[in-house]
Amino acid sequence: MPWLRVFAVWLAIIGAESLHGALRILLLAPVIGDFHARQIGVVTGAVIVFLVTWLLIRWLRVDSTRVLLAIGGLWVVLTVTFEVCLGRLLGASWSRILSDYDLPHGGLMGLGLLAMLVTPLIATRLRGEVGSVR
Repeated sequence: MPWLRVFAVWLAIIGAESLHGALRILLLAPVIGDFHARQIGVVTGAVIVFLVTWLLIRWLRVDSTRVLLAIGGLWVVLTVTFEVCLGRLLGASWSRILSDYDLPHGGLMGLGLLAMLVTPLIATRLRGEVGSVR
């Protein structure tokens, strides 16, 4: 398993997501408010994760459903760790960080992470490698 490649793709994803987050804070949050901007950011972020994955998934050379889901799971763990650590380093409170995951109160991050989990499998299938995924 090319775990270094898996990590490299995640770095590309987190780099794109970091730029996306900075633009969201600078351009969207002042107009519609931080919380609503974060909600929109989950949806647009999921699209970014999919596009980066779709572009790079063949480079991973994986054809197993189980392994593709394991890759997505690893990306979820890495992303949550990154988000929490970055949030705390920037001074965000635990309640602020956890609000992104509070679905009943509009926090959509959990849904974004669910999308990230299945993105490697979906991207592989959409790249036309349906027959090779087992």
